[in-house]
Amino acid sequence: MGSEARAAQVDEVIRRLEAHYVFPDVAAKLAEVLRQRLGEGAYASVDDAGFATLVTADLQSVNGDKHLRLRHHADPVADDGDAAVNSESYRLEAELEAFGIAEVRRLAGNVGYLDTTMLYPPELAGPAIAAAMTLLAPTDALLLDVRRNRGGTPGTSALLQTYLVDEQVHYLDIYEREGHKTTQMWTLPYVPGSRFGGTKPVWVLTGPNTFSGGEDLAFSLQQQGRAKTVGEATRGGAHPREQYKVDTYLDVTVSIARSLHPETGENWEGVGVRPDLAVAADRAFDTAYALALRHVLELGSAGPRRGVAEEARQALDQVKDVGPGRDGTV
Repeated sequence: MGSEARAAQVDEVIRRLEAHYVFPDVAAKLAEVLRQRLGEGAYASVDDAGFATLVTADLQSVNGDKHLRLRHHADPVADDGDAAVNSESYRLEAELEAFGIAEVRRLAGNVGYLDTTMLYPPELAGPAIAAAMTLLAPTDALLLDVRRNRGGTPGTSALLQTYLVDEQVHYLDIYEREGHKTTQMWTLPYVPGSRFGGTKPVWVLTGPNTFSGGEDLAFSLQQQGRAKTVGEATRGGAHPREQYKVDTYLDVTVSIARSLHPETGENWEGVGVRPDLAVAADRAFDTAYALALRHVLELGSAGPRRGVAEEARQALDQVKDVGPGRDGTV
């Protein structure tokens, strides 16, 4: 890569930051860092993939924003913003990932389990989410696993949360730099299929790989008091971002907004969502499942519940390595 071409790529990254980054003062500092590194020759002797890695580290060195990334792709990148999301390749990616629903099942003891890896846009993932939640609606408790969830769209977080409440809830605000606009995020007035509802217990399983939209789910349900989080602190990315084309095989993701709790103004940027029950991420399932099974047993064993209660007793006996959490409870 010639020096002029590399400098043009750096200039394009800077242009996108100065135009869109949610903190203009930080964008100015980022520009200084990139220009200094370019002048030092830091980007001169690497290919595009190495260049993307170095620039990402430099971008995140200023304020630790993990949504700031220069990305190298094997295929030519789409134009800005929604172009990539609306592309046929993105739709195929979503379909091949089962629209972010890795697993949905009724566990022994009538406990629901939903494992999500990505919050694809509602227009893609909506039918899969509706089918999953309709299956889980009759269960007595729910484990919502976001330990592998790497992010996604705010609208899908709203959709999922709507299945877990009985009335509309204002759970988040999103402030956008462009137009100094604040959008209130509410659960929806209607969802297809059946709701799990707002009274049965929910545990959200979290870990250090939970990011962005997955953190939105965990944070919002926790702050509402609708769910308890179990596991480890999440990765810490609360800034909605957009992608912008830099060159044929490069794009930059830029935080264009901030997520804020509507009452406290707090979010999870840089610190992650702290678990209500801190255990190692690989113990989160067993820990939460044991809690759910104990809840099921508290519902009694009369009539039709006799079989469910027996299932719960047997399952509880089989849950392994569920010792006390770091706060001394399970």
